[in-house]
Amino acid sequence: QTISNIITITMKLAIAALLAGSAAAFAPSQSAKSTSALQVSELELGVTEPLGVYDPLGWIETQPEAFERRRAVERKHGRIAMAAVVGVIVHNN
Repeated sequence: QTISNIITITMKLAIAALLAGSAAAFAPSQSAKSTSALQVSELELGVTEPLGVYDPLGWIETQPEAFERRRAVERKHGRIAMAAVVGVIVHNN
């Protein structure tokens, strides 16, 4: 076989694979719908599964009110940082 025949066959196979993949993207899902109810308490936010709550200084037991305030302040700072990133992106474009 010549090189052009090999290239033609390879291109036809690539196009057929591309068409099959794109057709599968629009096929209906066969999996059953599952429902999940997220029941998370406020004290469990930020808990990682193998480690638990990361509190190396022990503020949860010794200063619970201060710990809740620090958590709220951290959320506030995170939201401000996200807004700042959006502002930088908008400003630079």
